[in-house]
Amino acid sequence: MRATAEKTRPSLFWLLGAVVVPFVGYTARIRIRGAERLPREGAFVLAPNHYSEFDPLIVAVAVWRLGRAPRFMAKESLFRVPVLGAALRRTGMIPVARTASSAAAKQTLHQSEELVEHGRGVIVYPEGTLTRDPGLWPMRGKSGAVRLALTGRIPLIPMAHWGTQAIMGRYQKGLSLWPPRKRVDVLIGDPVDLSDLYDRASESAAIAEANERLMAAITALLEDLRGETAPATRWNPSEHGQKETGRLDS
Repeated sequence: MRATAEKTRPSLFWLLGAVVVPFVGYTARIRIRGAERLPREGAFVLAPNHYSEFDPLIVAVAVWRLGRAPRFMAKESLFRVPVLGAALRRTGMIPVARTASSAAAKQTLHQSEELVEHGRGVIVYPEGTLTRDPGLWPMRGKSGAVRLALTGRIPLIPMAHWGTQAIMGRYQKGLSLWPPRKRVDVLIGDPVDLSDLYDRASESAAIAEANERLMAAITALLEDLRGETAPATRWNPSEHGQKETGRLDS
């Protein structure tokens, strides 16, 4: 696809791309469907499924190939690490903190305003960590992605991918780098319609409804990729006695 101004403008992403893109290309053959659904300009929140530690590299390369800069929501503590923190700020990554609800609301408002002002997109894993579902289906989502989308009235784009587990399985320490390259299918969905919830963006019920719509959309995309039907009930770690250790979302 024709590169956007965001990609052609000199930035630190060029250096990152020079390293990451060839490496991922060596390990994976990424096939993207629904590319036209990722906005070519302006703000967006992209919400993918998450079942492998290698997922962010796949998603980043897919977004870069489509002409947009892959910015992620990351733990606030990472921004205090020397060198890394500076790189995160220079590339426009978004910090997320474990804060009280009032402070979190102000942070979300500020972040959404910045996304709109600068016309940037951000990748947010709505599950917050690797899925705990035994079949690698999306589990219960958290609220970070939908809060950003609702507060800024920003397009919320669901995304699913499948095949990364052949490169690095869930909780696996090493990578499978032996040829041939592993095929990874990526499917981008239509924006989740939240327009009827915009005026209730701060209400818990509206956030829960938006979250359910998002997770249903991601699950449907993954069903398409896998050619299977997801379990009728979405996996909820708290109901299965498992501790949730969210990393990217709150």
